Amino acid sequence: MGKQRIDIEYPLNTKSPNIVWEQISSAHGLERWIADHVTEEDGVFTFTWGEPWTDQDVRRASLVEYVKYDHIKLQWEEEDDDSFWEMRIGKSDLTHHLDLLITDFADDDDADGLRILWESNLERLHRASGL
Repeated sequence: MGKQRIDIEYPLNTKSPNIVWEQISSAHGLERWIADHVTEEDGVFTFTWGEPWTDQDVRRASLVEYVKYDHIKLQWEEEDDDSFWEMRIGKSDLTHHLDLLITDFADDDDADGLRILWESNLERLHRASGL
């Protein structure tokens, strides 16, 4: 079974890359919209879903590439292929507002579920930060 590349473009309600960058590149920012708890140590982000008194799902992602105010690329540690997930800041030529460009990979039978998960996360980003 192969992996399918998923590209999502999400328009943001800001022209400030500083605000967006804080939300996509720091443990504190990611914790507001990606997972319940996020920590970062030496280029390894630990994402935890669920509370300590419940079943938790914990995944670690290694920082692959980081260009401030442009993009962050991560790779889940348990993946054994070259797939990655990336969040890139783009600028709309029409509105001059920023867009969040997301690239991720999913098994062919999980692609729809991953799209739904990203859409849910992006809704959380909007509610948490107004972006």
